[in-house]
Amino acid sequence: FIVFEYGTKFKVNLVDYLDTGLFLDHRETRQRVAALSKGKRLLNLFAYSCAFSVQAAIRGAKFTKSVDLSNTYTEWGKENFLLNGLPLSQNEVIRADCLKFLDEELLKGEKYDIIIIDPPTMSRSKKMDQTFDIQLDHVKFLSTAIKLLAPSGIIFFSTNSRRFKFELEHFDNCQIKEISSKTIPQEFGQKIHRCWTICLQTEKYQEI
Repeated sequence: FIVFEYGTKFKVNLVDYLDTGLFLDHRETRQRVAALSKGKRLLNLFAYSCAFSVQAAIRGAKFTKSVDLSNTYTEWGKENFLLNGLPLSQNEVIRADCLKFLDEELLKGEKYDIIIIDPPTMSRSKKMDQTFDIQLDHVKFLSTAIKLLAPSGIIFFSTNSRRFKFELEHFDNCQIKEISSKTIPQEFGQKIHRCWTICLQTEKYQEI
């Protein structure tokens, strides 16, 4: 099936999986990201079917990189770009362990204007060297991602874990703002996800 979100096409599967290919509770988050994306370099980690990246590309992102460990979802993401006439040459979809990918990008000196981080609460994939736990690993993971931010860049970080506690004391060099109430559509319960923006302390980012 093909569905439309604010005019953008997405492939969904309403039969074979519990997940349909599109997380509807992040509909408004995607619009916030898209509104900031014109001319920007965007990195989408744990990209799933690349919905954030597709919306950003539609709104004129300079380029997008979408990273996910699943071959199923990276291929699905490519289909979503092509559905909307977006070239894969400017919208790279990468099958990789996001933790390893961050370290590799850091070594290359890469910088991004927008970074999307919407990880699973826990992942034990055989393709990973170690188990990922959002509570235990968020400080290390986010600290690495922050090093990839351009001076005026911004991270959108989200989790569905209701027990998650953000260890803010480790991020004195950043401005962190919870925007959950602005990103959850009216038809969803207010605990469906939590979402924060993170930017460098040296830059005051525009109101999100």
